[in-house]
Amino acid sequence: MEMSLPQQQGLHGNSKALETAWIELKTTNNLNQMKTRILLLVIFCSLTAISCKEDNKKTPEAKDGGPELWLLGFEKTDKNPIMTADSSYVFKDPVTKEDIQWQKADVFNPGAVVRNDTVFMLFRAEDNPEAILGGRTSRIGLAYSTDGINFSKYPEPVLYPKEDEFQKWDYPGGIEDPRVVEMPDGTYLMMYTSWNKDVARLSSATSKDLKNWTKHGPVFESFQEGKFNNIWSKSGSVVTELKNGRLIAKKVNGKFLMYWGELFVNLAQSEDGLDWEPYLDEKGELLHVFTPSIGEFDSHLTEPGPPALYTENGILLLYNGKNLSGEGASSKVAEGTYCGGQVLFDAQDPSRLIKRLQEPFICPSLPHETSGQYKAGTTFIEGLVYYKNKWFLYYGTADSMVGLAVKSD
Repeated sequence: MEMSLPQQQGLHGNSKALETAWIELKTTNNLNQMKTRILLLVIFCSLTAISCKEDNKKTPEAKDGGPELWLLGFEKTDKNPIMTADSSYVFKDPVTKEDIQWQKADVFNPGAVVRNDTVFMLFRAEDNPEAILGGRTSRIGLAYSTDGINFSKYPEPVLYPKEDEFQKWDYPGGIEDPRVVEMPDGTYLMMYTSWNKDVARLSSATSKDLKNWTKHGPVFESFQEGKFNNIWSKSGSVVTELKNGRLIAKKVNGKFLMYWGELFVNLAQSEDGLDWEPYLDEKGELLHVFTPSIGEFDSHLTEPGPPALYTENGILLLYNGKNLSGEGASSKVAEGTYCGGQVLFDAQDPSRLIKRLQEPFICPSLPHETSGQYKAGTTFIEGLVYYKNKWFLYYGTADSMVGLAVKSD
């Protein structure tokens, strides 16, 4: 997996020399050369590596800004995990024509929305526990709860690979990591990863009732004659605004916005939420609006989490930061660990980073968060709802289960 050029608040633009050093760093196999290049890169980066507290219940200090800028104070619930694999759920796979225990291996990385005073969770489920990481088929299941904690599942998946025009994108890896928002007209929009075990592509689907979904295919397929359709794309965080207790997709400067990416955060805009235009730099390449920071918890990658929030202070993006292994990693977070971070963008210029919360606000600390498929540990944040005057943050644990942290007003 690649690393991307580090960027900190106050570092505007990337010098050609620094960019060249970073590219060389990715490809070098010489340890001494690697150490030298990392030291050069660190000169340009903040050396602040903040610890994620073991109990994960202490509110981190909001550096580079007051606490009003951030969404802080989440506490993991006593019941945790709140959802686990279950081999009793069976459906007939339309591709293989066989009965599949579609939740047998893992359930994790959920999106969530509030509808009719009920929390609906769209979760990723994998079928074959014998297959290695990335070798299983994923499908999206639906569950509901009237307290935000205890969920009842629908018996069959609601979005999955089938013999349709999208099979070439969705199969055999499946449909992964849903993020769901409500559109202004009441339609639900899901951004998900189509995984054909060749290239991961960010795709979309829509629904009126959360059970019946219409696929629309890769979101960059039509832009510039498909120039960006065959690049690795994931994790679409559509900008929303809290209205009457629900997060509703919001147009900014006349367009819907979406932060997306995996190694670094990119930005895209859309008229309808289905076809998206990536922001590009002066060379016509993807504009990276936020990138990893050497020596910190997000030194390897920065990946968007739940739908972003439009606030009076700017656009708040909750993201997943992965720590490097070896040179350049934070010493205060375990190597390879995924923690949750926050960054604030300018509401008038959504590509401009204003501030970055230097300390992760959630990290693995419970046994099931450092076991399962991904033993380095994850609290992979993906679902966020405002429910009964509280913020509910749903996350995947070690690519195996669903966890929950709650913040009271």
